[in-house]
Amino acid sequence: MPVASVAQKTVSLPEFGEPTVMPLVPRATYEARIAALVARGGEAGFDAFVVYGDREHAANVAYLCGYDPRFEETLLVIVPGKPPKLLVGNEGWGYAEICDGPYERVLYQTFSLPAQLRDRSQALPNILADCGLKAGQRIGAIGWKPFGAGDTGLGETTLDLPSFIADTLRTLAGDRGVIVNAANLLMNPADGLRAINEADQLAAFEFAATYSSQGLRNVLQVIEPGMTELQAARLMGINGLPQCCHPMLSAGRRAAYGLPSPRLDVIKRGDPITMAYGIQGSLNARAGFLVEDAAELPRGIQDYVEKLVAPYFCAVVDWYETVGIGVPSGALWQAVHDRIGDPFFGVSLNPGHLIHIDEWMHSPVFSGSDIRLRSGMALQVDIIPATGTDYFTTNIEDGIALADDALREEIAARYPEAWRRIEARRAFMTDVLGIRLKPEVLPFSNIPAFLPPFWLSRNSAMAVARH
Repeated sequence: MPVASVAQKTVSLPEFGEPTVMPLVPRATYEARIAALVARGGEAGFDAFVVYGDREHAANVAYLCGYDPRFEETLLVIVPGKPPKLLVGNEGWGYAEICDGPYERVLYQTFSLPAQLRDRSQALPNILADCGLKAGQRIGAIGWKPFGAGDTGLGETTLDLPSFIADTLRTLAGDRGVIVNAANLLMNPADGLRAINEADQLAAFEFAATYSSQGLRNVLQVIEPGMTELQAARLMGINGLPQCCHPMLSAGRRAAYGLPSPRLDVIKRGDPITMAYGIQGSLNARAGFLVEDAAELPRGIQDYVEKLVAPYFCAVVDWYETVGIGVPSGALWQAVHDRIGDPFFGVSLNPGHLIHIDEWMHSPVFSGSDIRLRSGMALQVDIIPATGTDYFTTNIEDGIALADDALREEIAARYPEAWRRIEARRAFMTDVLGIRLKPEVLPFSNIPAFLPPFWLSRNSAMAVARH
């Protein structure tokens, strides 16, 4: 049953703690992932794969081999029966060694930054031929984006690789071969290899989410009028873990756009404000007004909680109470749009998506989707109203995982510290906020479903009012 009503309440947010243990994905897992891609590729008729990565698009290559390019491009070449080869530039050479992935390094200096030496590597066609690519092969090219039916004019041979790589691959394959966009083998939201995560990977995501959510919690606890946006963003305690997107914090007129980075603009009492912080494997976001109560809002929007925040929080609660193993993803879309489908709320993006090393891997959540949620999926609660009015917005973005009995037992046994945080968050969401979670739902955020409409009322947040 959908939740009947919600209300703003005094809420004591527990200290869930921060990690003292950092989960790492072992080399054997990367080897198993490459083997799974080769097996699935064989069923689909592929003879080989090339997986592209760069600083902004690192997720697919990092998933397969643990190497996330820093300054340069990279190519992971996978040919069945041969050791995987990782093409790196000058600066990637040493970093690829310390990443210790299941690959042999190959120096390709054109991947290096401009003006660096290009004196010790072969031409790309020769390197790729040495890796085992040849004419007549069906080669799967994996960049960072699969194309679908809505991408008018783009088909399976449309590649999202730099042209100097794509052109070389097509020339190498020749008229009897073909280069196919194979990103869906990893990224398809129904059965892509990256859609289902191992215990180690989920523990790594929880590790990341603890820090990113704690960063937003720090802002909510300390922010004051008169700070600059940069001073407020500094409260996030950004700690050097690789980010999956730029930090966001903006107030006043720019806040409605959501994506701006902080500036030296002074945050004023009464300002709308939004923020987000994402580390690889997580993103958290919140939005509201820098006031203590509705009386400080402009006269025309003093019903902000009643008109926008309350129905929004009802939608979030319904999302949380619907999500679970075996649930068709379209049910999440429907739960949200039943509550806030009115054009006033301006919900246009998918209300939930898969999260991975990249902030948005793909989404099974759309109208009518029959993609069933599975154990091992990492999902982002991501429901963004864009009213385009003085009511501004409200926002919860937090990560969860779905885990069946066996996966929960494995996480609890191997990562007891993370498991204690997960159990404490579940208890807070259930006992304090009144959200009824299925046992397979594992919250990863240190501000789990904590939604304060008024940021200067530190201990006031939305909760379910059950009778």
